[in-house]
Amino acid sequence: MNFLGYVREDGSVGTRNYVGIIPTVGCVNEVARGIAQHVALAVPLLHHQGCCQLSPDLDTVTKTLTSLGKNPNFGAVLLVGLGCEGISIDRVMEGIAETGKPVEAIVIQDLGGSTNSVQQGTAKAERLAFQLSAERKKPVDVSNIVVGIKCGSSDATSGLSSNPSTGYASDKIVNCGGTVIFGETTEFLGAEHVLAERAVNKDVADKLLGIVDSMEKRAASMGVDMRGGQPTPGNINGGLTTIEEKSLGAIVKGGSCLIHDVLEYWESPSTTGLFIKDTPGREIEALTGLAAARAQIIVFSTGRGAPQGFPGVPVVKVCGNSRTVKRMADHIDLDVSGIVEGRTTISEEGERLFSMILEVASGTRTKAELLHYDETMDIYTTGPVI
Repeated sequence: MNFLGYVREDGSVGTRNYVGIIPTVGCVNEVARGIAQHVALAVPLLHHQGCCQLSPDLDTVTKTLTSLGKNPNFGAVLLVGLGCEGISIDRVMEGIAETGKPVEAIVIQDLGGSTNSVQQGTAKAERLAFQLSAERKKPVDVSNIVVGIKCGSSDATSGLSSNPSTGYASDKIVNCGGTVIFGETTEFLGAEHVLAERAVNKDVADKLLGIVDSMEKRAASMGVDMRGGQPTPGNINGGLTTIEEKSLGAIVKGGSCLIHDVLEYWESPSTTGLFIKDTPGREIEALTGLAAARAQIIVFSTGRGAPQGFPGVPVVKVCGNSRTVKRMADHIDLDVSGIVEGRTTISEEGERLFSMILEVASGTRTKAELLHYDETMDIYTTGPVI
């Protein structure tokens, strides 16, 4: 079973072929965006981190930017720095270069300002894009696929239809030798013991329980006890009553395979299989964590209709609420409402989703890509801005 992809020098496979324009600090976003607007294959990964943060967060941002640059959907990378930020542009550049892909950089303070930086950055990005334009897709085995999975704007249908369909597809990918990563530590709460039973060993189970405990302690430090609490207003309107109920519906998107490891926010899997990643639930940071794990595609299950995509990584929206499918048709890629309505089964819709994943991997565009609803991201940090 194959899909068509771009085989990189390090053996990874991209489902897209972009020049990633990556700012090392939030105050150069305008320059990064300006460069990308002039170059057809360029995609900016704009964020708001990289300066006036404590060293643990700066280390997280550095590693996350490096991991994003290593994502195989970016065949080349241009880094944009300011010159006085807390991130070492050389460290990020060296890390990305380990993949063998072309990496270049500009520093605004060295070039005398934004106008000259956009001009010189555009010239560099054009050269990189020209190199990529000569590359062609090749048939590769499905075992090369890395899929991130997420749920958001959930309702009562999510745990009954779109999440189980995603879980079915997840199991099939893993059983075919591929890799699946799912996160949202906040949505393990109340169900973490169920996931821990699927860990390959006690060390992995302890890591899983540890990230949930750490998340709860961060909330407690702000005077909030999340146990027994309520989900978001949208979740409540969609029929969910407690965090625990939401979590039990959310974790089924991870299927039933054994969990091989628990990854840090910036970390990539070292083998194939099913992995958990320590991320928040909010889309703009959670999707970044999945892309940093080198996911070439993200499957996003939604009940009420979350529109968010991600720059450079196609996001497939799956929904099992027929009302949402009609109301949010601009954003839903796969309608699995037949499960709730008794017309289809989880396995049938899971097979459809698996086929769609391979089609998108081979080049079919998602709704978010077609609408350019894929330009927002950010990096998860836990400390104060100073």
